Amino acid sequence: MSMASNSNQISKKLINKVLDCERECNEGLVAVNTGISLVDGHNVVVRTDARDVAANGKVILISGGGSGHEPGHAGYVGKGGLTACAFGSVFTSPPPGCILAAVNAACQQQKGCQVLMIVTNYTGDRLNFGIACERARVKGHMTEMVVVGEDCALDSVDHSAGRRGLAGTMMIHKIAGAMSEQGKSLEDIVSYLNLVKSFLGTIGLSLSPCSVPGSGPSFSLQSDEMELGLGVHGEAGVRRMKIQTAREAVKTMMNHMRNPNTSTHIDVKQGDRVALMVNNLGGTSVLEMNIVAKEAISYLEDIGVSVDRAYCGTFMTSLEMAGISITLLHIDDLLLEYLGQCNKSSDRVYKALRNACEQLVAMEKELNELDTQSGDGDCGSTLALGAKAILKKLGESTNPGLPLDCPHTLALSLGQITENVMGGSSGALYSLFFTSAAQELRKANPKSLYAALSSGLESIIKYGGAKPGYRTMVDPLYEACESLKSQDLNTLSTESLFRILSEAAKLASEKTVSMNAQAGRASYVNKSLLTKPDPGAVAVSAWLNAITNSF
Repeated sequence: MSMASNSNQISKKLINKVLDCERECNEGLVAVNTGISLVDGHNVVVRTDARDVAANGKVILISGGGSGHEPGHAGYVGKGGLTACAFGSVFTSPPPGCILAAVNAACQQQKGCQVLMIVTNYTGDRLNFGIACERARVKGHMTEMVVVGEDCALDSVDHSAGRRGLAGTMMIHKIAGAMSEQGKSLEDIVSYLNLVKSFLGTIGLSLSPCSVPGSGPSFSLQSDEMELGLGVHGEAGVRRMKIQTAREAVKTMMNHMRNPNTSTHIDVKQGDRVALMVNNLGGTSVLEMNIVAKEAISYLEDIGVSVDRAYCGTFMTSLEMAGISITLLHIDDLLLEYLGQCNKSSDRVYKALRNACEQLVAMEKELNELDTQSGDGDCGSTLALGAKAILKKLGESTNPGLPLDCPHTLALSLGQITENVMGGSSGALYSLFFTSAAQELRKANPKSLYAALSSGLESIIKYGGAKPGYRTMVDPLYEACESLKSQDLNTLSTESLFRILSEAAKLASEKTVSMNAQAGRASYVNKSLLTKPDPGAVAVSAWLNAITNSF
C-alpha cells in the first residue's frame, strides 16, 4: 500500500508505485478480459481482432483520455464497442503519439481505414486527439472526430470551454459500436452521433472529493455538504448545499438539468421516451446506487416520461469520489436497438436461426399435405431435413458451430448445407438464394439485408425459371423485397425491417391460392385442383415470421 500526503492530508491507495499505476491498471484489465490486449511500448488497449474490423470495411473507433475514470474508456474496448483506447496519466490527456499508436494498432498494416475518434470536451483531449486525427489523415486514413460535451450543470457556456464530456460519452461509445458492427459508413456514423449527442444530458453530484495517486484530496467538502454539477476531475460545481435525502437530491439534479433558464439544459417533458443512466463516480455503495435509481425512475414517471431503458452501475468514475451522475438520452426505436446491440449480437442471430429452423421442422406435416395437391408430397420433409441439419450444425448457444458473427460466411455455410442435405430442386434453390445473398452481407445493416434478399431472389428467378405470379416461393420473396422499396432503410431498425418483410410475405403466400401455377410440378396440375396455397411460398412466410418473432 502506498500513502502520499498533500497539505498534511494522506491519500491511501492500493497501488505499487505512483508512476506505474496507469499501466498496471490496464495490465489488470487485459488479464481478466479476453479479446483485448496492451500494445507494447504504448499506453493503448486494443481489440485482438482489430485486423478483422478493418478488413471487413467497418469503422474503427478510437477513444481515450486520462486514467482515473475506469472503466471509461478502456473498459469499452471490444466487439460492439471501441476498437482501441489510448490512456494518459491520471486526469491527463494521452499525447498525440499515443493516440496515433492506437490508430496504428487498430489498422495494423492496412491503408485507407475509416477511423472515428470519440473525444470528451476538454481542451487537452481536443488538442491531442485533433493532432493525432490530422496525422492519421496524412497516413492515408479517412479520419473524423466527434466531440462529446453533455454537461447540464453550467448556467451558460459563454465564458467557459463549453459543456464538459461526462458519463453520457459511454452511451455514445455504445451507439457508435453498434453502428460500426452493422457496417455503417464513417459519414453515417459521424452524422448520426452529432445528432444524438444533442439529445443527451448529464449532471453530477459529489459527497466527497477524489485524490490523485501521490497527492491528497483535490478539494474539500464539509461532512454535512454535497456539491452539484462538478466535473469528473474534481472541477468546481455550480452549487454547494447541505446533505439531502436521495429523493431530494435526485429532484435537485433533475430540476437543474431541465431548467429552461440555463443554456445547457435538456428538454424533458411529458410523453418523452428516455434512456436513464445512474453512474457511480467511484465511491458510492451499491445500496445507495439502487436507491438513487429508484428515485430517478420515479421522478421521471411522475412527470409522464417513459423510461424505456435504465442503467445503474459504474460507467465513468473520478477515482474514489463518493457521488453520482445522472444521464438522460432522448430515444426512439432505432436508438434502443443500438443500445441493445452489443457483444450479444450473435445471440440474436442464434435465436433467429434456431426459431426459423424449428418452425420448418414443426410444419413438416402441414407442408407435406399442401404439397400433395401440387407435387409429390415431400416439400415439408425436404425442408425439415435441411432445417434439422442446420440445427445440428448450429449446436448450443454457448458454443455455436456456425459463424454467427459474420453474416457473409454464415450465408455461405447455409447455402452449402441446403445443397448437400436437402437435394432436389428445393436444395438447389435455397443454395442459390443463400450463396447469392452472401455477397451482399459483408456488412450487416438494413440496406445490406435488403440487397441480400434481392440478390438471392434474382438468382432463384434467373436459374429456376419462376417469376412473380407463378405460384412458387418467388412470390413471397418478391413481395417482401417490394415492401421495402418505399421505406427509409437508414432509419429502419432490424426488427422493423423483418416485421415489414414478414407481413408482405404472409399476404403473398396466401394469394398463391388464386394463382395459375406456371413452374414446377404444380404447373402440370389442373387449376381446379389447386385449392390451397403453394407449400414453398408458405414455408418462406413461415421462416420469415419465425425470425421476426425472435426479436
